[in-house]
Amino acid sequence: MRERLVQLDTELFLWLNGHHNPFWDQVMIYISGKWEWMPFYLIILGIIIYKYKWKCLWIFLSITILIALSDCISTRIIKETFERLRPSHNPELEGLVHIVNGRGGNFGFISSHAANTFALATFLSFLFRKKWFSMLIFLWAFVVSYSRIYLGVHYPADILGGAFLGMMLGILVFYIYTQLLKRYADQPIESHDRINNSE
Repeated sequence: MRERLVQLDTELFLWLNGHHNPFWDQVMIYISGKWEWMPFYLIILGIIIYKYKWKCLWIFLSITILIALSDCISTRIIKETFERLRPSHNPELEGLVHIVNGRGGNFGFISSHAANTFALATFLSFLFRKKWFSMLIFLWAFVVSYSRIYLGVHYPADILGGAFLGMMLGILVFYIYTQLLKRYADQPIESHDRINNSE
C-alpha cells in the first residue's frame, strides 16, 4: 500500500512538474522566493496595526511563535525523521525532473514553504474573519506551495503534509492567542469580536 501511494505521488509530481515553459519558470522562481513577498507582509502588518492598535503586539508575538514552530517542526523534526529525498535528489528520477532554481536540501518531506504559508493563512483567516480575505490568503498559500512542485523540489505529498501541519498549528496558536487575550487584555475577546463583526 505504501509503495503504491509513493508511486502515485511520484507520477502526479512528474505530471505537474512536466508542464513548464521559460515564462513560468521565472514567475515561479519569484513566487517561491521569501524576500519577494516582503511588501505583501508589510501591508498585512500595517492593516493589523491600524485595525487592532496596541493589541497588534499580541498578534505579532503569536505570528512569530507560529512561524518559528512551523519552520522548526517541519525542518528540524519531520524532515530529519522521515529523510525522504527530494525529487531533485532522487537518483531514480535523474533526467526526468525539471529543476529550475537549484535542488534544495537533501530531504523534502514535509515542505516548510507549505507549512509556513498555510500556518499564516489559517491564523490570519481566523483573525480577520472575512470570507473574501480567507479565499485570497489560502489561494496565496496554495500558489506558493505549488511553485515548489513546479521548481522540482517537492512532491505533492510534501505539500499536503506541510499544509496539514501549518493549518493545525494555525488553529492551535490562534486558540492560544484568544485565551491570552481573554485573560490579560483590558477588553474581553467577546467584545473584541463584536466590534469586528459590526464593522
